[in-house]
Amino acid sequence: MGEVARELKESVERISRHGIPSDTVGLARAMLGKVLVREIDGAMSAGRIVETEAYLQHDPACHAFGGMTARNRSLFLEHGHAYVYLCYGTSYLLNVSSEAGGIGSGVLLRALQPLYGVEHMQRNRSHVKLYDLTRGPGRLTAALQVDRRHDGLNLFTDTQLWIGSDGHSISSIGESVRIGLSKAADERLRFFVTGSRYLSGPRKLNQPAE
Repeated sequence: MGEVARELKESVERISRHGIPSDTVGLARAMLGKVLVREIDGAMSAGRIVETEAYLQHDPACHAFGGMTARNRSLFLEHGHAYVYLCYGTSYLLNVSSEAGGIGSGVLLRALQPLYGVEHMQRNRSHVKLYDLTRGPGRLTAALQVDRRHDGLNLFTDTQLWIGSDGHSISSIGESVRIGLSKAADERLRFFVTGSRYLSGPRKLNQPAE
């Protein structure tokens, strides 16, 4: 086992399904500060989740709004499964199913703070600055090589992609409208670690509420 993998396994513990909220907004907030881990052929990378967005079943911006399809079925799995889709034919986006089984809702992981295995994240992307590497949902999946093959994975038990905790606590959570939407654009369902330099979106959305 490599030094990075050993350090990561010693410091990051898997979280259990019973240890996190089974409602979408609660989960979107609870994911902040947790660690997303990716293992590829024994090489491990990880980043701290610093930005999320909540999408509820009756939200017109949610992929589950029109009902279950072959494409979105992972959104209807019990909370804690990966829902991965291709956005505009260019970027894969990683979501976490967020309600009881049969209810289509999810939490989009928008940004990470790189923690471990940065050299693996930068492979074939050496031109990207560190703070830009996982700042945005498409960059996040590109850095961790996440795509449709990971759709439906159980993020509590899987070995190649999982979510854990290193005991880090968040001192302040900000919220704002979600980014880049035309439907339900005024809903304040984006959550972020206040003060993080790894947040995506315009600066005006990353300020704490007055």
